[in-house]
Amino acid sequence: MKSKLFVPGSRAELFAKSLASAADAVSFDLEDAVAESRKDEARGILGEFLRAGGVVASGQTIIVRVNAMDTPHFEADVRCVVHPGVDVLNLPKPESADHVRAAVASIERAERANRVAVPVGLLLNIETPGALRTAVELARSHPRVVGLQLGLGDLFEPLGISRREPSAIRQAMFAVRMAAAEAGVYAYDGAFADIRDIEGFRAEAELARDLGFLGKTCIHPSQVAIANDVFRPTEAEIAHALKVVEATREADAQGVGAYVVDGRMIDLPFVLRARAIVASARGLGLLPP
Repeated sequence: MKSKLFVPGSRAELFAKSLASAADAVSFDLEDAVAESRKDEARGILGEFLRAGGVVASGQTIIVRVNAMDTPHFEADVRCVVHPGVDVLNLPKPESADHVRAAVASIERAERANRVAVPVGLLLNIETPGALRTAVELARSHPRVVGLQLGLGDLFEPLGISRREPSAIRQAMFAVRMAAAEAGVYAYDGAFADIRDIEGFRAEAELARDLGFLGKTCIHPSQVAIANDVFRPTEAEIAHALKVVEATREADAQGVGAYVVDGRMIDLPFVLRARAIVASARGLGLLPP
């Protein structure tokens, strides 16, 4: 899931276009992208589209960002959008592990009502100081949690922290990545609001990639190709990873624990990374199965 394209839940004319895009995932948004006065309307539009089942054939990961649990819209959102073909619900501003478990209970009720056989996962937004501090507990709160998503705008702006402050961005990213790693889920990067700043988007995506994030949120189709390019393993990375995997086979056969590839000492952590790169390259069709 290198790229995730946000689509306002009130913009039905964009639904089919988003499913035909190069984004790995499409995230239909009922929260920030929809004005309060249009919440009910958007929920109905999106619910009808999802019930029609067209999302299944897209091959993309289908995500819906619902409204937060402390709003009057959450329960209605969940009942309306949990349908076959929806893979993940994106939950804004989770406050505690109990909060997450209550969200799961709502999802389970909707699954039974709408005859959803495949459990829907949860992607938790880390966008408040409390959520950042307790990110590990949130991620561990239920097996349905598949990832943590960093929301820098919501996290920084109310506190007067510049959204473009490099040290603050790096620290927040690192904290979320470590929390996700400890919980055994993925970390996903949030949105970059300045659509015109292509280089800024790329630089932030590259930082997220270097810190081990799975991919980046896109709020405009023009950002999708950049995210796909940044989070794709490079030819040099693939070539080195293949050398490491082959050297590991030879070392295992000879009973050697540590060895050198391309002038670098290799042991288990580097082997695991190499195997992950090879698996990613194969999944993207960059290597034969």
